[in-house]
Amino acid sequence: MRISATQRTENENRIRAAMDRLLRGEIPPGGKCDIKTLANEAAVDRTAFYGTHPYGHLRVEFERRLRALQDAGEIPDPREAQIARLKAENAKLKARIAQSDETIDELTDFRSQSLARLAAQHEEIVRLREASAGTTQVRRLPAPRTTVIGTCS
Repeated sequence: MRISATQRTENENRIRAAMDRLLRGEIPPGGKCDIKTLANEAAVDRTAFYGTHPYGHLRVEFERRLRALQDAGEIPDPREAQIARLKAENAKLKARIAQSDETIDELTDFRSQSLARLAAQHEEIVRLREASAGTTQVRRLPAPRTTVIGTCS
């Protein structure tokens, strides 16, 4: 069915108005920032945006403007923005988990080394005590007093 020039101009104006709304982030419920939603908002058949149909140039313009917004870091579709935000947050949390795992491994190794050193020091102390028990040149110090006279302050 052929449309008149005035109908085509009205359709283009509706499409441009819907395009502006979508790119400002005014997405209708259940819609996205895409050609299908653009066609629904402008009350135009979606196939008119493809191939040699009359509104193909508006589809190209819409996609160009959408890509320019995305390149500038703005995402008009709140769901797409949420997905991007959640992906970034997920990557950050994965990095934190990897760092935590690395720290845990380092601390576990440190704990093992510390326990091994303490065991070796204990063995050395026991060996030295046994060696000193047989010699008479080493004197034992008297045990500390257990009674306190006066205040310590």
